[in-house]
Parts: sequence; structure tokens; C-alpha cells
Amino acid sequence: MPELEVIIATDCGSTTTKAILIEKKDGVYRQTFRGEAPTTVEAPFEDVTRGVLNAIQEVEELSGRQILDGERIITPAQGQRGVDIYISTSSAGGGLQMMVGGVVQSMTAESAQRCALGAGAIVMDVLAANDGRLPHQKIERIRQLRPDMVLLSGGTDGGTVSHVVELAEFIAAADPRPRFGVGFKLPVIYAGNREAQGAVQEVLGGKTALTVTENIRPVLERENLGPARQAIHDLFLEHVMAEAPGYRKLMEWTGAPVMPTPAAVGQIIQTIARQQGINVVGVDIGGATTDVFSVFGEVFNRTVSANLGMSYSIGNVLASAGLENILRWAPFDIEEAALRDRIKNKMIRPTTIPQLLEELQLEQAIAREALRLAFVQHRELAVELKGVQAERTLSDVFSQSGGGESLVSMMALDLLVGSGGVLSHAPRRAQTAAMLIDAFQPEGVTRLAVDSIFMMPHLGVLSTVSERAATEVFERDCLIYLGTCIAPKGSGKPGEVCATYELSLPRGPQAGELRVGQLLRFSLEGEAEVVLRPGRNWDVGAGPGQEVRTRVRGGETGLVLDGRGRPIRFAEHSAERVAQIKAWDQALEVY
Repeated sequence: MPELEVIIATDCGSTTTKAILIEKKDGVYRQTFRGEAPTTVEAPFEDVTRGVLNAIQEVEELSGRQILDGERIITPAQGQRGVDIYISTSSAGGGLQMMVGGVVQSMTAESAQRCALGAGAIVMDVLAANDGRLPHQKIERIRQLRPDMVLLSGGTDGGTVSHVVELAEFIAAADPRPRFGVGFKLPVIYAGNREAQGAVQEVLGGKTALTVTENIRPVLERENLGPARQAIHDLFLEHVMAEAPGYRKLMEWTGAPVMPTPAAVGQIIQTIARQQGINVVGVDIGGATTDVFSVFGEVFNRTVSANLGMSYSIGNVLASAGLENILRWAPFDIEEAALRDRIKNKMIRPTTIPQLLEELQLEQAIAREALRLAFVQHRELAVELKGVQAERTLSDVFSQSGGGESLVSMMALDLLVGSGGVLSHAPRRAQTAAMLIDAFQPEGVTRLAVDSIFMMPHLGVLSTVSERAATEVFERDCLIYLGTCIAPKGSGKPGEVCATYELSLPRGPQAGELRVGQLLRFSLEGEAEVVLRPGRNWDVGAGPGQEVRTRVRGGETGLVLDGRGRPIRFAEHSAERVAQIKAWDQALEVY
């Protein structure tokens, strides 16, 4: 393929279609113009390409480059006319909704869940032979949910056959209809015990569009998620996307396969982690869902908290977190009834934005809890393989709760990236940094960044075509570096010294003490040398009481020293808690 000079990329979201233009300037790829338009997948248009053309038209008007000839995208580029490639991602029409099944809930069923989530799906339900539901309840559930696709796994190679076939029989008995394409058969991927392939083919072959691929858990010690994820992507394009209004036309226009939006975000996060050799956590908080992505030691995980969001799902955040946990972040007292009313108003009018400072503070308090809960769910799923023990006794292997240490280590985290309206569009960048630090509570030395205009999906699909273009735009235009947070891990009495610090800042050296319960912020745009000497029971990454010397990079918020301990502790009395929050907000210059 000749080198790309001009690229147009769109992301067809559930409400908005966003287009960005990427051009090679002085040998470097830069994002130059963007446009957006309402998504047109639903009535009255029922054709996703209308929204795409409208968004591209806006880019045309802003850039002065002719990209469209009627309803055709001009390729390749010649001077100020046309583009070299058009690529797209999509979560319109509710994205990719799947059911997964496996024999043992905490083993093969969990592997199947990780596989589907990593491919960009929302997992509607997890079936397992031991999930406690009766056969008729499972059949009823499959029929009721109408997933776009089913992923069936189960059994290591050479293991159980009868349980896997039983799950296949439940799917056959339910005979669910897919959401799109009434006359089409439901796509089912079988990625389980290869000994059971023939029997599963016999049960499901005639009733469903069955695809057989490699086992996602061939042995207890290893997951093999790649082939099944590829099958999900292929079937997503072939069945789900092809039946959604206007997608056939869209797929003819693109120079690379259309990707589900979350899969594309996961792709760019994996690319950056691999290229820089770092551990990354990324979060995208939307109106209805919150996606968390992580790469630790080259292992990628993604989870969707489908009931945690800032508009449509804001009531669920209240129900899951509880009023007390939301109110602990507010720098003022508010009646519980008043808070409930405000949250219900947001549910009724999901597109409204805060008008008063108090409303903004409450919205950001809710965001902290939504992010915290989504991350708790992520840590529970991003685990070492269950059923595999370091000391392998028979009782350990068959223990349902055994094993499964979380792969997410906050002390090993290098980069934390936030995305989504409440983070990207916060009036001050310090507010974004405060929300990320409070919700994720990073330990040791962690860089913070925010996606400026939510272009990670575009760059994810671009990385499959040109990794260089994707990473250059990601570094230069997509990420806004907020700075670095250094947080000693430990606990102590408020006011005690938890660490001493020496900073070689561009404007001169600074030294001092960090006390328990204290936040300190230093302006820093470039780099600085930091020496931190934690107290005996405190750890900054080298072990309890061990000195750390490191070079840190600043950003819009600079360098933050967080002495609040982990987990963050709040004062018991309301007046003291309000004073505590105000002091933290003041230290970071949040409001």
C-alpha cells in the first residue's frame, strides 16, 4: 500500500457521528479538522451513511478540501481534492450485544466473557452449567434477550463433552431471533472442547449460523482468545453490521473493516502499551455505560459496566454506590432528597449540562463513584486464570473461589488515560485530574492524561492500517497530559509525616514534608527530578520505607503529591469532611 498522506475517519456513535481529518504535515501525521453530525441509523432516515456524509461535509467546509463527489468519497488524494483512505468505527444501534456460555462459571465462562469484552461487545448474560438456573430459566433468558451473537465455550480439550452439548441444546431450544435481519439465522461461535465439535454441529448446525473456531481455554493454564475474537469481528461485519440500516453501503466505502468502537479504543491502548513498554489503564465514561481497558504485562482486558453512566444510567450509579458515597465527595452539605431530585432530573433530561457550580460539583462527585465502581468490576474480571494454582492440590483446582489474583496492580501502573464527556469537557483540567486520582487512587508514580476530543476510536482502527500515523496523532493531538501523581501507599494518623521530598523543578529546587491527609501540587510543564523518602510503613514503589529517585513529566496540572493514603480516608463528622474536601480542592485549584 502506498504511504498515506490524507486520511478521513468517522466514529458512528449511538447519538453523534464524529469525523476527523488526519494529514501528513512536514513528515509528521497531525489531526487537522473535525466535524460532527447526528447519527442517522434510526427513523426517519434509517441509513447510517446520511450522518457520515453530513459529518464529512462539515470537515470539507472547515478544511477547504473537496472530499465528496455527490455521495462518493474521492480516493486517492490529488492536491486539495480527495483522501487516500476512509476508515470507520461504530457503536450505533446499541453496539454489539452478546451472550456467552461456558461449563464452569469461574473458568471457561469467565474466559468467554473476557474474549467477548475484548472484541468490543456488551455481554448481556453469562450462561454456565453451574450458574444455579434451571433449564427452562436458561432457555427463557436466551429467548428474552435476543442477542446479536452467542459465544459458546466450555471444557478444556479432551475434557467434558456432555455439559457443552447441554448448553448448545438450550440455545437450540430457545431458538432466539437476532435483533436485525428477521430472516437470518443467529450467529453462534463455538470455541470450546474440540472433542465436542461434532456434537455441537449436530445440535446447532441447522438452526443457527454456526462458526467453529479454536478452543479459548485449551488447557487450564492458558487462554487462547485471539481466534475467537477474530471470529466475533468477522461475524459482526457479516451479520450484525450488514443488517443494520445503511451499513452495507458504509462497508463498501471503507478501506479497512469497520470496527466496534470499544474494540478500536482497546486497539490503540494495546498499541501504545506495546510500543512504549508500559502498563496502561484507560477509561471511557459515557451517558449509559463506562468501559475500562487495561494492559498489564502485555495482557489486555476490557470490561463494560453497562449500568454505570452519567445520564441514562445515572440512577444506577446512585443505587450501586449509595447516597453516602456520592455525598462524601461534595464540598458542601446537601439534603438527600435534594440530591435524589437532581439525579432524577438528569435521567429525565439526559442531555442537560450543569449550569451552577454546585451542580457541576455534584456531577463530578457522581462521576468519581461511577468510575470507582466500574474499576472495581474491572479488577474482578482482569484476573489470573482461575482453576490454576501455584501449589496445585486437587481441592484448589476444583475450588470455585480459588485463584484469580487481579492482574491490575496500581503500583505497577505507568499511564492512566481518561475519556468521555465528564472528563474531556470538564471546565478545568485540574478537575479531570482530581476525578481520576480520587476514583482510581493510583499508587506510586503514575502519569495522568485525558483524550482531548474523543478520537481514540478513530486512531484504534487507523492503527490496523498505519501504526505510525495512529501513534503520532495519539501522542501529539489526542492525549492531553495532565501531569504526574505520586502517592505513597500506606496509612497513618492525619498530620503525621508520611514522606519527605526533594524536587529539582525548572524554577529552582524545592524540598519539604508530605503529611497524612495532605495534597500538594507543583506547577510543572516539562520534566523534573524527584527524590521521595517514605516513612517506615509507606511505600512509593521500591518497598516500605525505601527511597525512590525518578524523573517525572508534568502537564496542565503539573506534579501532584498525594499523602491521603490508600484507600483515601474521610473525616467522620460532616463539618470536618466538608473542610477536608475544600482543602483538597484548594490544593489542586480545582474550582
